[in-house]
Amino acid sequence: MGAIIVEGVLFVALIAAGGALLYWVIMYFTPAGVRIRQTQNRKRIERAAELVCAVHGRHTEDQLVRLASGAQVCPECYKEIVNA
Repeated sequence: MGAIIVEGVLFVALIAAGGALLYWVIMYFTPAGVRIRQTQNRKRIERAAELVCAVHGRHTEDQLVRLASGAQVCPECYKEIVNA
């Protein structure tokens, strides 16, 4: 009974290791993997750029104010707009 359970666990581990190896090969040795990594990198850079106000500098994502249009504004710019 114990041998059957161990054999089942080892088979599942073999399948998982094969899947991980396939994922690694696809991500690092194929053009599709390069494209996926470039897209992820571009999204990370764009998210970081959205957090920087040209006037007031960098803010964290929770500090930004979301307008009704969906755009995000830094809190200092929002105060200037509302109080103007």
